[in-house]
Amino acid sequence: MAADAPCCETTFWLYVLAVIGLVGFAGLMAGLTLGLMSLGLVDLEVLSKSGRPQDRIHASKILPVVKNQHLLLCTLLMGNSLAMESLPIFLDKLVPPWAAVLISVTLILMFGEILPQAICTRYGLLVGATVAPFVHLLLWICFPIAYPISKVLDWMLGKGHGVLLRRAELKTFVDFHGNEAGKGGDLTHDETTIIAGALELTEKTAKDAMTPISKAFSLDLDGTLTLETLNAIMTIGHSRVPVYSGNPTNIIGLILVKNLLTVDPEDAVPLRKMMIRKIPRVSEDMPLYDILNEFQKGHSHIAVVFKDLNERKDTPQKTKEDTQNVGIKTDSQDADTAVIKTDGDKPLMKSPSTTPSFKKRHRGCSFCVLDLENAPVPDIPPDQEAVGVITMEDVIEELLQEEILDETDEYVNIHNRIKVNMHVSPDQASDPETTSRS
Repeated sequence: MAADAPCCETTFWLYVLAVIGLVGFAGLMAGLTLGLMSLGLVDLEVLSKSGRPQDRIHASKILPVVKNQHLLLCTLLMGNSLAMESLPIFLDKLVPPWAAVLISVTLILMFGEILPQAICTRYGLLVGATVAPFVHLLLWICFPIAYPISKVLDWMLGKGHGVLLRRAELKTFVDFHGNEAGKGGDLTHDETTIIAGALELTEKTAKDAMTPISKAFSLDLDGTLTLETLNAIMTIGHSRVPVYSGNPTNIIGLILVKNLLTVDPEDAVPLRKMMIRKIPRVSEDMPLYDILNEFQKGHSHIAVVFKDLNERKDTPQKTKEDTQNVGIKTDSQDADTAVIKTDGDKPLMKSPSTTPSFKKRHRGCSFCVLDLENAPVPDIPPDQEAVGVITMEDVIEELLQEEILDETDEYVNIHNRIKVNMHVSPDQASDPETTSRS
């Protein structure tokens, strides 16, 4: 069958323009289907708020278009199908049927599928923002047909909500953005380490960061502050020292080292005469985030970690909740550390919400200092066993995933159970032979 439109006449060129327009329209619909539908709502919201200036503009234009993803999908597919089905009809007016089929397949494959999708895959944000007004118009034109179909898809598949990354996936995603991964990321090693530590902190508990009770330095309540004792406290270099009564596991309070500045070693002052503060207790299963939140209140930066001997394995959630309540209740009794910090502690502006006039009270208030003269020495309940102590520095080390070296002569690496001498060089400190000799 011969062509209906003779070559080089006005009708011929109109059909040629129609074929070019249909191929371009089909390519645009195919490219937008891949480009716009691949842009998640979460990704667009992130770009619109914290992306580069140009990306913010593009994402803001695209967000209203892709908000109803099923409606957009139906509209684009309807436009693409209409263009591809109409193309052979116009080609049949120009060439024989066998040629029309061959040419339409070739044009659709090259210029209606491959090339547009390749461009929109790489520059989907720019192309989508450029043709956003045209897509808006197309949505209104196809609305009577596309909207019912989109509602059926919403009912069958649910609305297209953005999918957030899980904790493990987010950690891997951050690792890929590190400059050490070689994938073009600009995050430093410290940044990726801290982010990963923050993500892992919710899975760690007090027993993962505590100092075992056998490794902790503490003072006997019945002891005296002799020169030897004061030298031992100075050598350790802690700002707060736990105090026990009778058994080293029966920690009843703590003493601030700054309160010992006026003590004369020759007087051999009994430790009982010093101001001993109450110390909070937390369960070994208490998450580090909860412990950090309590430390941030400024009531105390050290706590005793205990093990519940009556804990049943079949009810971990209830025990964990009760433990948190115990830790919070006991920790709120320590007052002085919320007013004055020691050894470089940063001041906290947040004050306890339950007692707004807390900091105005006298330092010797009865609810934050042990009254050993008028009250018996407190004991740990029989159903609890002290297994260690934990400080704010321990929690921060888990967050940073690195040991914090202070000015003391030596410190104990809790994870490796070794002492590190601070007087040796950094290279020698990392040498196992050197650290073992310190």
